[in-house]
Amino acid sequence: MLVWPRKSPGQARKLLSRVVMDSSPQQFTVPELAAVMPVYNEAANIAAVLEEWFTCFRIVCPNFILLVVNDGSTDDTANILAALQDKFDDRLRVVNKPNSGHGLTCREGYELALAEGAEWIFQIDSDGQCDPAFFHTLYRNRTDCDCVFGYRRTRDDGVGRVIVSYCCRLALWLVTGTYLTDPNVPYRLMRANALKKALHRVPADFELQNIALTFALKQQPASDWKYVPIHFRARRGGENSINYRKIAKMGINLLRDFRRITHEDSHSWWRPRGARRRLAS
Repeated sequence: MLVWPRKSPGQARKLLSRVVMDSSPQQFTVPELAAVMPVYNEAANIAAVLEEWFTCFRIVCPNFILLVVNDGSTDDTANILAALQDKFDDRLRVVNKPNSGHGLTCREGYELALAEGAEWIFQIDSDGQCDPAFFHTLYRNRTDCDCVFGYRRTRDDGVGRVIVSYCCRLALWLVTGTYLTDPNVPYRLMRANALKKALHRVPADFELQNIALTFALKQQPASDWKYVPIHFRARRGGENSINYRKIAKMGINLLRDFRRITHEDSHSWWRPRGARRRLAS
């Protein structure tokens, strides 16, 4: 049986040791919530985004940590994050790493969050489009659930993005036989046990980790879901590093990777339902 490579908890803790933190002694406790925020070239947004999310977390779930994973930013993001260490307390953990792309950065953040022992893992983006106003409702709905996902019922980032999201859902349904409401939404709350099982089934080299993760979570038979409608804001500043040409290329790679996985005999769980029935017969 083929086992996809993944970071061990020891490796994740070693990466976490690179966090830029205050040198004074820390009182380490297991957080209830670990939020993962990948960052790339967000110097124009990151200070305001951290301010509003820290305020939100302090109110809704004070026992939290916020893992900000800087994906090799080439602007002033790293310097801004270092300066913000004095403003926020030790619940802010900054990790600087070489550039590997949004999906793989999310994965590293998930591994770090699991290594911290948090019961709940929450992922958001750093461009200001994720509105904290919806988090209280989302977090309140976690009872008896493994996953609580936002779905972007309304959004201010343009018709083109709405079309891209629709095409993504349609293509995944055609390839996998599973309909995913908002497969790439960066507003997702997951129980640690469910996330750990799903990550074990997602190839470590899969480019669009969050889409693959949503699919893997959906395949867990005992997984209980809730969806919470959210509004997705326009970017507050800066430029989106993903243009439509990159989106098209990523879409082609996504379909290629899903087809590769669904045709692997060692990963029959990835197959569309009809294919799995045929395989079992």
